[in-house]
Amino acid sequence: MSGAANEGKALEVVIDGASYARIPIRTRVVMPGDDLDAVIDEYAKPVVAAGDILFVTEKIVAITQGRSYTLDEIQVRPLARFLSKYVTRTPYGIGLGMPETMEMALRECGTPRILFAAAVSAVTKVIGRRGDFYRIAGDKARAIDGPTSGTIPPYNKAVVLGPTDPSGVAARTKARLGGVAEVAVVDINDIGGNILGSTLDRAGEQRLVRILRDNPLGQGHQSTPLGVIREV
Repeated sequence: MSGAANEGKALEVVIDGASYARIPIRTRVVMPGDDLDAVIDEYAKPVVAAGDILFVTEKIVAITQGRSYTLDEIQVRPLARFLSKYVTRTPYGIGLGMPETMEMALRECGTPRILFAAAVSAVTKVIGRRGDFYRIAGDKARAIDGPTSGTIPPYNKAVVLGPTDPSGVAARTKARLGGVAEVAVVDINDIGGNILGSTLDRAGEQRLVRILRDNPLGQGHQSTPLGVIREV
């Protein structure tokens, strides 16, 4: 566990007049073949208290589900190379702006859907509207993570897909914690976030997105794929 905020982040945030601690939980690097339940038992159980919310990054869920692929495993088609050239890259993540991530989006979402999303996005960008590509391509495309300069090895040379059944993962993890805390599988970065699955109601999910809006776990070398929200 880390008792301090990650670099550049605040340990507490005030939402609607209430103060919440965002406690990052530092772990070893989670690898393919690791068991998520064992990770939760080792690192989260000693920290979580009654009334907390445990948030789990979608990336470690996906990794433990065997949904990470090294770059040299991915056979990239010409279509993926072509489409990736037109994706805007940002400092917050490469998204589908590399052939390997675009190839995995074609496989995950289907070629027709990605082509339709690309066509609509090309038209709406001309009139100054952005975000249509991912609205059409959907959560599976949005959840694909490619390597960045700050990514921990070996994931600096890997593509990680979104997790399967995140709501089920959240429910099973809550049960594993004895039901004392709510659980959410989250996809959070420096430009926003989504709750992929949780044991919270809709209002609770919306509040959690606001609590995590500034991405308190960071994006790269921090090795804090778990965190606790605790009202203070």
